[in-house]
Amino acid sequence: MSGGVDSSVAALLTKETGDECIGATMKLFHNEDIGVKREKTCCSLDDVEDARNVCYRMGIRYYVFNFSERFKEDVMDRFVDAYERGATPNPCIDCNRYMKFAKLVERAELLGCDAVATGHYARSDGTSAIYKGRPANDQSYMLCRLTRAQAARVIFPLGAYEKSETRAMAEEFSLPVAHKGDSMEICFIPDKDYV
Repeated sequence: MSGGVDSSVAALLTKETGDECIGATMKLFHNEDIGVKREKTCCSLDDVEDARNVCYRMGIRYYVFNFSERFKEDVMDRFVDAYERGATPNPCIDCNRYMKFAKLVERAELLGCDAVATGHYARSDGTSAIYKGRPANDQSYMLCRLTRAQAARVIFPLGAYEKSETRAMAEEFSLPVAHKGDSMEICFIPDKDYV
């Protein structure tokens, strides 16, 4: 759970199916450590507290996993290397591949979880196939580098919804993140200054 509306409603919908739901946030990068307070990231201490508050309201267990060392190697360093070579890196795709659906799935297995539910706007048929979500919010392209084994372990509760519907559900259930802004930038690049 990133602390945003999408992952919060994904947890809510997962819990409503009757499945046991555990909230988890991956602590990937510490903006505060470099003196940057950012509103539109998924890695701030405020976001962790938002996720914790949502889990408390829903009555589910909550964990924070510190993957910052792996994030630096598997996402940040790969980004820098690609950028220096003149390529166009996409760190969000690498984060999904190496962090959410490798490290997080691994941790979920240790907790005895059968699957990982995310707030991505994509769909799955319960096998290793990933399909587009609703056109206005489709995020299936962000999952293009997942292995078949990783894709088979994921659930996308928001795949059939538009963002406006997700926000309406958050409002209906009085989730404290219902009107929280979306994260739109690369979380580890202060002020969009790649150099």
